[in-house]
Amino acid sequence: MGGGVGQGGGVRPVRELVRLLLPVACPCGEPDVLWCARCDGLLAGPPVRVEHGAPRLDRLDGVAPVPVWALTAYTGPVRDVVVHWKDRGRADLDRLLAPALRRAARRLAPVLAPAGPLAVVPVPSTAAALRIRGRDPVGVLARAVAGGLRDGGAPARVVPALARRGRARDQVGLGARARGRNLAGSVRMTRRGTRALERTSVCILVDDVLTTGATLAAAERTLEAHGHDVLGATVLAATPAPDDRRRARPATATPSGEDLGGT
Repeated sequence: MGGGVGQGGGVRPVRELVRLLLPVACPCGEPDVLWCARCDGLLAGPPVRVEHGAPRLDRLDGVAPVPVWALTAYTGPVRDVVVHWKDRGRADLDRLLAPALRRAARRLAPVLAPAGPLAVVPVPSTAAALRIRGRDPVGVLARAVAGGLRDGGAPARVVPALARRGRARDQVGLGARARGRNLAGSVRMTRRGTRALERTSVCILVDDVLTTGATLAAAERTLEAHGHDVLGATVLAATPAPDDRRRARPATATPSGEDLGGT
């Protein structure tokens, strides 16, 4: 009957009309997909240590920088994906990024499990960034990391223990030293965090992007000041160190602007 034809033959035209009105594209520009196979593949590798490329992680007190594991470099398509996810309303990219970080955390679990129960602490965004975005993207990543650690046999739970004090200005356009000054003393423990953490907890920090390391350093200092140990940090991507950028620079360089809340 006509109704049957309408059900079977009418779906495709409606879908095509929706795509014309609300076009779908991967953040890298490939049309008609939420994300493309290339961008998915960039997040599929094992986590690698990247703290050597973050100058503000150096505590200058003889203690080695906190280990940081990243999935990939914050360049090209990866940067496009993260910017669209955080600041352009692409919350659907949770389904790409969170599973990738969960897989990475599962690989790290055997390394971290001997430390005992882990508190997975998301690095806090500024209140202004949270208002603009209407959500907490880093919290999504923290839940993925905790799940991956548990998948790999390491007991872990998310503890949103930190908050911004509110006086730090936006990080956009600031160099390494300016970021350090801007963030000095800008991260505090929350009352909820103080109650949720044990007297001495072993913590894993989670953020989206590692740039200079100033934000992670501020979070590490705050937790340590309250008697907690920071074992390491995991991020989606890390800005390549200057030497790495020079070696890998293509003929046409990728713009190097920063989005809201870089680390």
